[in-house]
Amino acid sequence: MEVADRCWVARHRWFDVNVSVVAGARGVLVVDTHASAAAAREVVEDVRRLTSSRGLAPVVAVVNTHEHFDHTFGNATMLEAFGEVRTIAHEVAAERTVPAGERIKQAYDDDRDDPHRDEVLATQVVAATETFSSARALDLGDRLVELVHPGRGHTGGDLVARVPDADILLAGDLVEESTVRHGVPGFGEDCWPLDWPLSLDLVLGLVGPETVVVPGHGAPVGRDFVSEQRSAIGIVAETIRDLAARGVPVDQALAAADWPYPPEDLAAAVRRGYEQLPRSSKRLPLL
Repeated sequence: MEVADRCWVARHRWFDVNVSVVAGARGVLVVDTHASAAAAREVVEDVRRLTSSRGLAPVVAVVNTHEHFDHTFGNATMLEAFGEVRTIAHEVAAERTVPAGERIKQAYDDDRDDPHRDEVLATQVVAATETFSSARALDLGDRLVELVHPGRGHTGGDLVARVPDADILLAGDLVEESTVRHGVPGFGEDCWPLDWPLSLDLVLGLVGPETVVVPGHGAPVGRDFVSEQRSAIGIVAETIRDLAARGVPVDQALAAADWPYPPEDLAAAVRRGYEQLPRSSKRLPLL
């Protein structure tokens, strides 16, 4: 689906994950690469059909919005299909791609009933080789793509990709719309719940009233959706701070407050948030 001028998004059933393509006069950029080598081969065929039918320049770069396997496990397939294209990620994401991938492989190896088990285990995990710390601009000829690390949130190495002339922002999992998760952001074991609201404040600074925002999972959204999600994530962060300041033990926190999301989806967020807080922000007794 073309969501802005020469910007396409494919929404895949598995994980409801998005893979995006941005075309310029000098080449095509692919943002995120799906969850296995087999799944990425379908992405490659889609990209080839698109570039052929539209007379586009070849793929010149691949960007990972963060290190999670559903966004990076197609990296090796992209390199095999398109040659020595540039592979780019935030420095933290690149450093963690392989170890994070190996942990996922172990989890799939233990789950013999998962229909995707074999293809995940067969995937070669390859990290991006070009990294940056705060911002990077990619020149696609007649347009620039700005890569920005707004701060920690879903992971420690999140980035967003902004195409100013098309007024589109590819947000990765800093923003999630997916009905698979009922619109709940991905508060996983490597999230940074206290930083996430501030990171989204920076994202909102890049988003105008008409900007198309493509989340890592789910349908494209607009500024209002991002603002509402930022408010909800901010409530999570402030509730964690309040509970810790009142001396509520971490193992009682989920039951001790009203949350904007189902408590069962926030266990990692609460634990991680308590771990983030300095000792001066916690009141005894705490476990």
